[in-house]
Amino acid sequence: MTDIQQGRPSPREIVLSLRGVSKNFGAVSALTNIDLDVHAGEVVALVGDNGAGKSTLVKILAGVHQPSSGTIKFRGDTVTLADPSAALGLGIATVFQDLALCENLDVVANIFLGKEMNPWRLDEVSMEIKAWKLLNELSARIPSVREPIASLSGGQRQTVAIVRSLLLDPKLIMLDEPTAALGVAQTAEVLDLIERVRDRGLGVIMISHNMEDVRAVADRIVVLRLGKNNGIFDPDASNQELVSAITGADNNSVSRRASRRGAQREQSQETQP
Repeated sequence: MTDIQQGRPSPREIVLSLRGVSKNFGAVSALTNIDLDVHAGEVVALVGDNGAGKSTLVKILAGVHQPSSGTIKFRGDTVTLADPSAALGLGIATVFQDLALCENLDVVANIFLGKEMNPWRLDEVSMEIKAWKLLNELSARIPSVREPIASLSGGQRQTVAIVRSLLLDPKLIMLDEPTAALGVAQTAEVLDLIERVRDRGLGVIMISHNMEDVRAVADRIVVLRLGKNNGIFDPDASNQELVSAITGADNNSVSRRASRRGAQREQSQETQP
């Protein structure tokens, strides 16, 4: 059994369960009665328009914000995520969009940043060995753990950030726009990595505006609209269904265009040998 597989939840175990979670900022209601379940070995895509509440929800789960009401259960136990360290201690890791990597440090230094002496008390050689082990277990395409972050591609940087989040053996990992601003090849690399993380039994929450990326890796798609649940969909749901849930309208230029694209895709698949 490899290091990052130890203590892994059982397949299909509900790792995270939210019931009635709300968040108010003064008179502004950012989230209202959110219900959400995430299973082990599952990628849940969290989608919605700007201001739908996606980032607020992730920050609550990361311990940055406290919910105004509702219940959060993690691996069956009701929990209070008082701060980011509490979330990490439970096994909830977050990779925010800015990645928080240090450009002037190499890969191994970024993976262990802030953890060089605790809890492992590893020396440089031991950290390098462990970094390589983590990268190899995920088939990550990093040329060297001594490569400066500044010289890596966007996809490789995202890989380093994800591997760093696995260092404390989390049970749930949240990814905020992991493929934003990446090229086609780099996006494919990151999506492959997300699949490998899921295959190791972790629950994954992925925020993305790119529906093609969502369809590529998600097991379920959860739509938020104006801070509320607005539907749970399979990845093969039509573009029109998803756009309607995201925008709240079923007959606008965006949904009509999505419908046409869906019809073209189906027609193309039917004509393929």
